[in-house]
Amino acid sequence: MKKYLIMALCVLFASCSSFKAERMTIEQGDEKALEITDEWITTDTKNAVKFILNQMVEHKGFREYLAKYNGRPKLFVGEIKNGTKNPYFPIADLSDEFLTELSMSGDYVLIDKASRDSILKEIQFQNDGLVSVKEAKQIGRMSGADLIIYGDVRENSSSRKGKTVKEYSVNIRMTEIEKASEVLRVRYTTTKYSEQSSFGW
Repeated sequence: MKKYLIMALCVLFASCSSFKAERMTIEQGDEKALEITDEWITTDTKNAVKFILNQMVEHKGFREYLAKYNGRPKLFVGEIKNGTKNPYFPIADLSDEFLTELSMSGDYVLIDKASRDSILKEIQFQNDGLVSVKEAKQIGRMSGADLIIYGDVRENSSSRKGKTVKEYSVNIRMTEIEKASEVLRVRYTTTKYSEQSSFGW
């Protein structure tokens, strides 16, 4: 019995000694987190915005629209709504990243933040849903914008083979205000998962 106990202790110590701490950069840490968490993290935000902007560039109908446009269109960036089950979803970070990248592209004249925030408060007060034709035209009159862009983030959760799976989608729409016609609709999707603890933690 004593012999078996000693052997078990040896195996335990050997497995512990094989553990090795590993230094990682912030980027490496985020990449690792992408693989082991079902929560939305900073890297997800960057990936989503990058993908959406690429889709906007490659969108045939939108390219044709911009080709006919004289100069840079004035763009009003509306609210990106949190449609997930998480009230703490970093929707503000996603909106800010999107605004920053749109500005850096140089393809649009963005309505300044003060005017945008003021108009958004008034529109939200009138209607808490998506932007209607009436609201879009009101935004155009108040801001002088040619286009309005808005969207939402949705989440679908499920369990598969001991894993919690969350499917996220970021949906973006752009409307030409004067004609009240949609000129662009793009979507980014990603699936995240985490292991379910057998101890109920």
